Amino acid sequence: MSEVLNLAQKRALVADAEAPSEPSPTVAPAPDASPDPAAPEKIPEDHLDRLLHAREAPLTSSLSYISLLLAYLDWALHLANSPGRRVTLAQDAAHKWLQLFTPSKWDAPSPDDRRFSNNGWNQLPFNFYAQAAVLGEEWWREATAALPGVAKQHSDIVAFAARQVLDLLSPSNSPLTNPEVIKATAEQLGWNFIRGGRNLIEDLRRIAEHKPLGDMNGFEVGKNLAVTPGKVVLRTELMELIQYAPTTGSVRPEPILIVPAWIMKYYILDLSPNNSFVRYLVAQGFTVFCISWCNPGPELRDVSLDDYRRLGVMAALDAVAAICEAKKIHAVGYCLGGTLLSIAAAAMARDGDKRLATVTLLAAQTDFTEAGELQLFTDDSQLALLDDVMWQQGFLDSTQMAGAFQILRSNELIWSRLIKTYLLGEHEKPFDLLAWNADATRMPSRMHSEYLHSMFLHNDLAEGHYKVGGEPVAVSEIDVPIFAVATETDHVAPWRSVYKINLLNQGDITFVLTSGGHNAGIVSEPGHPNRRFRMGHRPAHGRYLSRDEWKAAATQHEGSWWPNFAEWLADHSGHPVAPPSLAAPARGYPPVCDAPGTYVRET
Repeated sequence: MSEVLNLAQKRALVADAEAPSEPSPTVAPAPDASPDPAAPEKIPEDHLDRLLHAREAPLTSSLSYISLLLAYLDWALHLANSPGRRVTLAQDAAHKWLQLFTPSKWDAPSPDDRRFSNNGWNQLPFNFYAQAAVLGEEWWREATAALPGVAKQHSDIVAFAARQVLDLLSPSNSPLTNPEVIKATAEQLGWNFIRGGRNLIEDLRRIAEHKPLGDMNGFEVGKNLAVTPGKVVLRTELMELIQYAPTTGSVRPEPILIVPAWIMKYYILDLSPNNSFVRYLVAQGFTVFCISWCNPGPELRDVSLDDYRRLGVMAALDAVAAICEAKKIHAVGYCLGGTLLSIAAAAMARDGDKRLATVTLLAAQTDFTEAGELQLFTDDSQLALLDDVMWQQGFLDSTQMAGAFQILRSNELIWSRLIKTYLLGEHEKPFDLLAWNADATRMPSRMHSEYLHSMFLHNDLAEGHYKVGGEPVAVSEIDVPIFAVATETDHVAPWRSVYKINLLNQGDITFVLTSGGHNAGIVSEPGHPNRRFRMGHRPAHGRYLSRDEWKAAATQHEGSWWPNFAEWLADHSGHPVAPPSLAAPARGYPPVCDAPGTYVRET
């Protein structure tokens, strides 16, 4: 309770700091030195700069144009000073022009490129347009490839920016060169554009109201989303802890605590009844608890990353241990929640806290040196801009985060949607994952800044510089079995980055690489079609395998990885016992309300 009061006091201090106050000099000024009441108030220099930067951010989608400009100048100047490279590029351009007019030598689009999958692209003149786009993209990949002397960060930024421009100019995005749009227009006498115009007006209205594009599409939390029965058994300023009702006559004595990411709502792990990870674990005979983070506003601007550890993970562990009278607890962390769980587990190991039975990391990074294209948005210039944006408003809004994630997969998440919504006049078919994706959250200013600087920019956790309670923590000190899951096409936590847990910890590690992306690979219920995964185990202090060696040696399985995970948990659990009660009023944890609670409904 003292921790909650301390946080409440923080909020009060923040409110006081934001309120105007009268100066209280220690020495009264002389009568002739009285300040002129008509003189304008002096604005601190750093405040003026930060206000300017915060006003600039919406014009650039919260991207630092200075960072982009520096990257371009680095590349352009080195290319201008490399005549041999320019000659090679000119020869390659001439070769591709000749190839464009030689259909027998055309390159087929990548199987992953869905822009040209419609059969109409196989006929003239549309196959010519598609081939021009493919060859142009190949040339620009070569032009922006690593050039001696150009900083890798800058080279990656230029290549990324060139790809965005080429994606914008793709013939699939024009109603005059897209055969699917032309056919729909002819068949529907142009009504597709009428419907598309209506969709555009609706989206513009949502933008003006600061709402995400798309909506819950008939899905409702507590009605057909997040419906696994349970009780909220603890509420702090930062989270509600949900305990789920048992569905089996006996359960394992070690309960499971799930720590989700706070960037989105927790029910990605409790979607519909048929694909709920939580419901599945409960049905396997486990007592499951899950944290539901609050949706913070400016009043929580000064909440730190360590507050999330203390008032989130550690407060939840205390409650789980008390309610279940458990000596050991299985801890599961997803995405950012997995990184936070790694910090908490490392601090617990350092301090001799032995309550964890196992640690499971789902698409979670502990080393950020290869964190994928998200690193393009985490250099000093970019983070300085985000800091100023968050300084002004007290949080990072979900729409400001969504842009960065979408342009990582612009063809799938931006352009394909624009074609379908505005040119074809169609709406995406509603499904639970899409509804969850539209239900975004904010992140407190101080916490998010600490996370970006400590993890993405300085990699403090992996390098042993991150401190908890004034002392550094190390992932190497986690001395319980680890189950780590990565996904093949993850753009948020690339599997090669997640794999580095094998370098940072020499303990017992089971590593799984599953098909799918950051969300779909984790929400991979049994019976889901076209699922597969690789799984390998390294005993404590066993031989380290490189990522490619591991992938070649790991056993491949068809289907979902969930049953293998449940079996692994059972192997590290005791014999089944009678289920614990929901909540424990006598031990200080009375039921607060029914699941899914109140924080998940905050907008």
